[in-house]
Amino acid sequence: MGLFSALKAGLSKTREAILGEFKAIAGVGKITDEMLENLEEHLLKADVGVEAAFLLTDALRENGLGKSLSQNEINAILRAEAERLLIDPPELKWQGKPHIVLIIGVNGAGKTTTIGKLAHRLKNEGKSVMLAAGDTFRAAAIEQLETWAQRSGADFVRHQENSDPSAVAYDACKAAVARGSDVVFIDTAGRLHNKEHLMEELRKTVRVVKKVSEDFPHDVWLVIDGNTGQNTIKQVEVFHKNFQLTGLIVTKLDGTARGGSVLSIASELKIPILWIGVGEKIDQLLPFNKKEYIDGLFEDSPL
Repeated sequence: MGLFSALKAGLSKTREAILGEFKAIAGVGKITDEMLENLEEHLLKADVGVEAAFLLTDALRENGLGKSLSQNEINAILRAEAERLLIDPPELKWQGKPHIVLIIGVNGAGKTTTIGKLAHRLKNEGKSVMLAAGDTFRAAAIEQLETWAQRSGADFVRHQENSDPSAVAYDACKAAVARGSDVVFIDTAGRLHNKEHLMEELRKTVRVVKKVSEDFPHDVWLVIDGNTGQNTIKQVEVFHKNFQLTGLIVTKLDGTARGGSVLSIASELKIPILWIGVGEKIDQLLPFNKKEYIDGLFEDSPL
């Protein structure tokens, strides 16, 4: 399966939730306010979010109210508005050697697996990669990351279970500097955004790696579960307030009817989405592409 096919398949439930309503209002007479209210309701069910759903529906109201439009014409109007809402991710620039990336997020979002997939991808691009097992509270997390390091050929830094996570991050940064590694991914324990002591622990990790270099970490990426939908917004806001996020990774978009949450996240938070996960396979973490995402969300036809 090609990369776009994987994305399209992953967004199938979300697309069906939206397109079903498109078909209900296409070609059946003039578009009415009642039809648009029904569309807005379906967009909300696809977890597009209140603000994004309003903007999409309003675009159709402005361009289609009182007109009889085909499904393709409805698609075109909503696609144009979706493109306006989404921002293109910036080009990834690896700053110096090593480039340090802190990976954070709540429990179960898929941080460790995401790091493994990133390591695999960058190793295939010829970069030297180091993984730091900063989730020291779960032996399974350390072992899982070590397995990913072995699979990808990445260097690996770990301490004993229950050791200080910031010490692991510090040692990894020092080792990466000594070895001239290209990229370091620091795994962290999952934490709820409303648990202050856990957030302070992350802040400590940031302070400690800055002792190696004031430029560290170069990036802080938040991994969010695509199934969480609108509940993600508050979560991201709190993490961003504390750590000035430089990018988002949205996982588990395969098989969810809430894939529309990407539109809401992008339009409300203005933090670039860098990567999306559309399956369990090692190559199913994709660079976020605005056009491909919109095609997967609104169209039945392939690129």
